Amino acid sequence: MNYSFYETSILFFAWSFLAWLAETSYATIKEKNFRNRGFAFGPFCFIYGFADVLFAVFFQELRGNTFFLYLGCAAVATAVQWFTGKALERINQKKWWDYSDKKWNFDGYICLPYSLLWGLLGLFSVRYLNDFVLSLYHLLPNFLEKTVVFCLAAAGLLDFAGSLLSCCHMEDKLPHIFIFSRRMQQWTYRFAAKISNRMERRIKRAYPATALDNTAVSLQEEEKCSLVQLFWLFLIGAFLGDIVETIFCRLTVGIWMSRSSVVWGPFSVVWGLGIALVTALLYKDRDKQEHHIFFIGLILGGAYEYICSVFTEMIFGKVFWDYSGLPFNLGGRINLLYCIFWGFAAVIWMKSLYPKMAFLITWILQKTGRVLTAFCAVFMAVNLFVSVLALVRYDARANGRKASCSWEHIMDQYYDDQTMERIYPNAIAQ
Repeated sequence: MNYSFYETSILFFAWSFLAWLAETSYATIKEKNFRNRGFAFGPFCFIYGFADVLFAVFFQELRGNTFFLYLGCAAVATAVQWFTGKALERINQKKWWDYSDKKWNFDGYICLPYSLLWGLLGLFSVRYLNDFVLSLYHLLPNFLEKTVVFCLAAAGLLDFAGSLLSCCHMEDKLPHIFIFSRRMQQWTYRFAAKISNRMERRIKRAYPATALDNTAVSLQEEEKCSLVQLFWLFLIGAFLGDIVETIFCRLTVGIWMSRSSVVWGPFSVVWGLGIALVTALLYKDRDKQEHHIFFIGLILGGAYEYICSVFTEMIFGKVFWDYSGLPFNLGGRINLLYCIFWGFAAVIWMKSLYPKMAFLITWILQKTGRVLTAFCAVFMAVNLFVSVLALVRYDARANGRKASCSWEHIMDQYYDDQTMERIYPNAIAQ
């Protein structure tokens, strides 16, 4: 099942609102004081909407497999929750939720009971609830369907922008957006008060008042990775990842094979993004024990590789890797052995390679300033852009579509099927 842009959008906002309603009502009743349980000022918990969109888009092929659907939803939702918590912590130096007092928690942001609950919610949403939400949505006239989506998108975008400005203490930069968010916050407060008052009378016995304080926990200011450092980590990680995969293929398959993600140079974008993300999110935890970092690398690396596999197949119509011949694989997209490799890679990177790379990046920036960085950034941006065009045209030729405009003729001339097969030898048309 392929969802349209409007269907995906309505699922995002529907689950963002329903999750906000449930969490806010529970927290307000428990604290006997209004608690807005979302990052935004308005009635949205965007993390739930984003997670449900990932479930709907990437796990349709697992709809008939209850066990792997449940496991995949639990893993991806846990990754989203952990990434979101870390990102919010970096933005405002606050911990927005903390599960440190619960059993089997990890880093205070995720814990086993909630991960299991995420899996259950994901299973039911993919199997039943998303279809129900969309059936209600399609009762609207066609023009009204689009109008509702655009109105929600505008309100959500403005609210998120205003919330982000407030979080970064930059309200004076765009005052009109901030004023809109504050007005939405006032409306949200009145709406939530009515809902929670009704629910409190019904479930008061089930949720007695407690003295817990759910306010954000302040963290001390700490050194963070800058965007320039993250770019260099992406570039270095993409290069090293391509070299490692090329040597691995030579040792295991017996042939030299291109493992690059782009048409110019030996760069693996999947590895580059993975290195940059794991560094940004594990930077504060780099001094923790190896098993801590290994566990994160194993779970999040597997979820990341699965999503990359589905995304590239959807966009380019090609399968760039297939693990169907390996044991303990999931749809040929990931397998247990390579997930373990992700765990070891995270440990080796954070404990051994990253300190050396950080020193190298500092030396490069001291010697060249931002000149070399700007040149490399422009090169990679153009490289990625040309690679996308070449892959889009490669897929179009496979489907029998002839070139009809200038850029398509250029791609056909410089990146014909023989060239693309050499750069992407494992790409299989779908």
